[in-house]
Amino acid sequence: MAPPQTFGPPLPPPAVGPPLPPPPAAVRGTPPPAHSDGKRALSPSLASLSLQSQPPEALRVINLLQERSLLPAGSVPPPVPCLPQDLQKLSCSPEVFRCTLTSIPQTQSLLNKAKLPLGLLLHPFKDLSQLPVVTSSNIVRCRSCRTYINPFVTFLDARRWKCNLCHRVNDVPEEFMYNPVSRLYGAPHKRPEVQNATIEFIAPSEYMLRPPQPAVYLFILDVSHNAVETGYLDVFCQTLLESLDSLPGDTRTKIGFITFDSTIHFYNLQEGLSQPQMLIVSDIDDVFLPTPDSLLVNLSESKELVQDLLASLPQMFGQTMETQSALGPALQAAFKLLSPTGGRMSVFQTQLPTIGIGALKPREEPSHRANAKVTLMPQCGLCLWKLTIDLSSPPEGCISRYSAGSVYFYPSYHKQHSPPQTERLQKDLKRYLTRKIGFEAVMRIRCTKGLSIHTFHGNFFVRSTDLLSLANVNPDAGFAVQMSIEENLLDLQTVSFQAALLYTSSKGERRIRVHTLCLPVVTSLSDIFAGADVQAITALLASMAVDRCVTASLSDARDSLINAAIDTLASYRSSVLTVPQPGLLTPACLRLLPLYILALLKHKAFRTSGGRLDERVFAMFQLKQQPLAFLLMMVHPGLYRVDQLTDEGALNINDRMIPQPRALQLSVEKLSRDAAFLMDCGTVMYLWVGRNCSPVFLTQVLGADSYADVPLNMIQLPELDTAQSSRLRAFVDWLRERRPFHAVLHVIRDESPLKTEFMQNMIEDLSESALSYYEFLLHLQQQISK
Repeated sequence: MAPPQTFGPPLPPPAVGPPLPPPPAAVRGTPPPAHSDGKRALSPSLASLSLQSQPPEALRVINLLQERSLLPAGSVPPPVPCLPQDLQKLSCSPEVFRCTLTSIPQTQSLLNKAKLPLGLLLHPFKDLSQLPVVTSSNIVRCRSCRTYINPFVTFLDARRWKCNLCHRVNDVPEEFMYNPVSRLYGAPHKRPEVQNATIEFIAPSEYMLRPPQPAVYLFILDVSHNAVETGYLDVFCQTLLESLDSLPGDTRTKIGFITFDSTIHFYNLQEGLSQPQMLIVSDIDDVFLPTPDSLLVNLSESKELVQDLLASLPQMFGQTMETQSALGPALQAAFKLLSPTGGRMSVFQTQLPTIGIGALKPREEPSHRANAKVTLMPQCGLCLWKLTIDLSSPPEGCISRYSAGSVYFYPSYHKQHSPPQTERLQKDLKRYLTRKIGFEAVMRIRCTKGLSIHTFHGNFFVRSTDLLSLANVNPDAGFAVQMSIEENLLDLQTVSFQAALLYTSSKGERRIRVHTLCLPVVTSLSDIFAGADVQAITALLASMAVDRCVTASLSDARDSLINAAIDTLASYRSSVLTVPQPGLLTPACLRLLPLYILALLKHKAFRTSGGRLDERVFAMFQLKQQPLAFLLMMVHPGLYRVDQLTDEGALNINDRMIPQPRALQLSVEKLSRDAAFLMDCGTVMYLWVGRNCSPVFLTQVLGADSYADVPLNMIQLPELDTAQSSRLRAFVDWLRERRPFHAVLHVIRDESPLKTEFMQNMIEDLSESALSYYEFLLHLQQQISK
């Protein structure tokens, strides 16, 4: 990753100098000057703004019953907001911040008529290759609504700026007159804060309620007989040993370990001991910390003891016959240990908690409710690693949700019996341990006056109407919010949204990352539809449907998804189309909406048959916590023919050629027994090899002399010195590099047990419990025609 660009504190203004040239009447950073009556005047750039300049392709009428090849060759590009060029080039990256509608309706009644959801999707802590960082003793914000100055404010002159959210006029502080990039004085509109829609501030002391906490990592490990049998301890200890030097932090970083079975085990790792000291607390009804000051230790000072513990831990419990799990008391102890500082808990669990607070019975038994609640303070984030066990019963998933943690799930995990799961656990754990992290974070989302946020989606604790508390924040977490229009947006040409994330870095710096999005306001339904972002709409509908599942039922959630497609297409037909036409009609920008809705209906989270309940629950967790790009991989997999890869149209990345095969429809009719196809489902990939596939592909890519020689459990592509092998491995590696979780590759043939899972992802085909894509389109048309 390229190093962040850092700007130092401003220099004092020159004591003596030539008079400043008169500034322009209204300088863009943005919207136009104010009239005496307080209304926004139309700037020349916005006066000519008409969404008829939107590429006509967005509104091209498509009859879905006639056009089948709707997928683009590559990824689906996000729509570009129809803004003046000077604003467009300053727009926030859609990978970080995007809206379901890139043209905002002027009124709620207009939004209601469009039948499209209005919401934001955020990836606020995303790893960025370029991130401007500003150090300043005075962070410039609106005095009224506290919005951070950004590219979309209006400079009325060199000394005054107008907030783009509440429209208050603010004074420009003296130190803001100096530009640390150009080293010039008197051009505040050219400072980095006003030239970058995403920026990070190193916060001064007034943004700290206490000194920044150190990076604190506490690992809570199941060491019952069941846990030891899975072999996960070997993978955990080895991966952490290899990653100790890469844990985010500084010289203050602290680490600690708790293990549990029917009792709680603490580890004294205080510097000066010759070896780690285990301390056992058997009274799980009244858990206490035996030596509170030596259980969380400075990693650099006690590194050798930590390494000794990790090397011996798998053998330490190798002969255990303990079958009970006191997870609840272990979490109580962890909370007591972390509550003074905060930090991140990583909980590894292989069975239901059976004794002590939070004990559960298997879901099949009638009275399986926990006998007490486990409560954590917001500054303690909990990430849950579930191996082999039922995910749908325990309450720890709720703790992960409200503490801004994550949930990882490895069904039927066993180190020896399930090599793909072992590979995935190791790779996921490596990423988890070494990725960037923020502590004691809060995120506030602001929007232009007249707009209102009413529902949040993701893992967090809602502290107030627009403020989220995040004990930990990581670069792989996504969030979504639903919005409404409370007041008509009259006299406004644009509206803005701003997400500000205040966090403590692993180096102990208090930082604020700010993202600002600006979108046009429109008054016609055709302009609203032209700016619809089909992928963002799908992601928001998925989160809303998960909530509907929890508060109502699976049936209600499925109905809400189908009705969303019906209502949107019916509104388009009745209110936008000027010439009545037969068929199921949609604008080009929404041509994939019915396909994505059908994909959600067939997704593990919402399908009506097959699959286990814990797999459904985990799928729902993923839909709620994944950023948009990763969520869509899981909802609508990519299918590519890969037995004839060439360098034509390939990407050149660091002198490595990456083939770019065309994405195919998810239908059996696209398969051929004479070929090989790669299906990318996000967390798993399938390489399906046809029975009559070319012998050249079998030998030069798979290293097999014949079709029958392709192993049934093959999960690695051999590194062969052939052009075909290099191309396919480069393509698979490139796909994997674009996500934060590991995708296991399964090579399958007709006899493979996994062929059923591969075929279940053929979304466009008829299945036992779901319509084919064409039948679904007919159903939508029938409902719209009623």
